[in-house]
Amino acid sequence: MIEKYKHIIWDWNGTILNDVDLSVSLINELLTDYGLKTISLSEYKNFFTIPVRDYYESLGFDFSKDSFEVIGKKWMDEYEKRKFECRLYEGIREVFRKISELKIGQSILSAYSQNTLEEMVKHFGLQDYFPYVVGLDNIYAASKIQQGRDLIRRLGYKKGEVLLIGDTLHDLEVAKEIKADCVLLTSGHQSEEKFKSYCAQTEGVKIIPSVNKLFSRIIIPD
Repeated sequence: MIEKYKHIIWDWNGTILNDVDLSVSLINELLTDYGLKTISLSEYKNFFTIPVRDYYESLGFDFSKDSFEVIGKKWMDEYEKRKFECRLYEGIREVFRKISELKIGQSILSAYSQNTLEEMVKHFGLQDYFPYVVGLDNIYAASKIQQGRDLIRRLGYKKGEVLLIGDTLHDLEVAKEIKADCVLLTSGHQSEEKFKSYCAQTEGVKIIPSVNKLFSRIIIPD
């Protein structure tokens, strides 16, 4: 059960912050601007991946005509204008509180830019739960593996003592790299089908529908 862990590492976008609908809306605006086919929510959850550059290419963006940096900045500029439209997932504050009462430490590890991540954590009044809030030094969401390595060194925990909770296969990649167990939430940016096809033979990972099921559903064998 969750009580076996000494520390929980949380992803931010799509795990704590429910920004999936906004992300779909903004990518469809961008697709329309570039004369490309728009996508549904279910299609989005199958297309989306990290690094984000690969996701854009899969949607048909041609970086020989317009650079990824330019296209990605257009999306992020609109996201930054509207980010406070997003809300935390229902019930997640209670989950943070329960974990804190169990004397289990909590951190955030995100592919979001560091300054904006800190701004959002403070906006929602969550800073007291997270002594470590770790993001990237840019807006392009390439990878957070190195940041994960640095964080686990700072925490000083061993294999089996840390649980990483996220909503993408990149979170699982990070968990493997830092020797943490992993929970993937299907309420975020990637689909359950995408998880199942990848995770079928992967040990130490559980797939659950939402953070509200964390205490009732997660059982990772010793």
